[in-house]
Amino acid sequence: MRINPLCAPVLKWAGGKRQLLKDIKKHIPERFSTYYEPFFGGGAVLFELQPNRAVVNDINEELMNVYLVIRDHVEELIEELRNHEEKNSEEYYYEIRELDRDKEKYNQLSNIKRASRIIYLNKTCYNGLFRVNSQGQFNVPYGRYKNPDIVNEVTLRAVSNYFNKANITFKCGDFEETVKGARKGSFVYFDPPYDPISDTSSFTGYDLNGFNKEDQIRLKKLCDKLNERGVKFLLSNSATKFILGLYDGYNIEIVQANRAINSKGDKRGKVDEVLVKNYE
Repeated sequence: MRINPLCAPVLKWAGGKRQLLKDIKKHIPERFSTYYEPFFGGGAVLFELQPNRAVVNDINEELMNVYLVIRDHVEELIEELRNHEEKNSEEYYYEIRELDRDKEKYNQLSNIKRASRIIYLNKTCYNGLFRVNSQGQFNVPYGRYKNPDIVNEVTLRAVSNYFNKANITFKCGDFEETVKGARKGSFVYFDPPYDPISDTSSFTGYDLNGFNKEDQIRLKKLCDKLNERGVKFLLSNSATKFILGLYDGYNIEIVQANRAINSKGDKRGKVDEVLVKNYE
């Protein structure tokens, strides 16, 4: 399948990998049978590689619904987004944001309306941040952008076209379940929620469940199992002592990334991250 440069992330996602793609691509195996991505997020690596066979997963149900709607109902989604674009204002933003406060009513929304809501909020909220509170409610304030790109028809149609041409399985669950079918010749890219570089920097607002040290250890044990099965994996994380010690024995490269999403401007800037892999 030819790479379509118009196929790109449709959402701005905290931890997104667009800025690290050059570093990541250096480590992608030249050949693999099926591509697995258990922490899908904004999907920058998948859209860059556009493999013919893939299994992608994210624990965030709203996010995975967006991708399924793009695959199955892209024209209806575009129409809904046009409606949001026409009405966009601070008052309208909060009206749409509040929809998930009434779970009974919210659950009656169609998948298309739920997907358009997430894209609209993502394009117009402060700093393009997806965050939910302890009740699972979207809680980011309005961004006050002059011309937010709410209806990116070209990208949406390109992504929909790729999703329909390729053999892609979409999952919404635990990362371990995602790679159960991975066999020798497969390739897995892990981009988990990062180990916090300080006690105050942990950001677990993508989903209610969070991701703690025990989860990081469970992920490392899964990497060991994949390694034993001859499955190649590449993993991104922060370059903390904990992560460096955890993956000691694997090939580790430290790369620099811009921390673009942070509520405090002085906390943004270059930070060390790691790329860990089990092959040369």
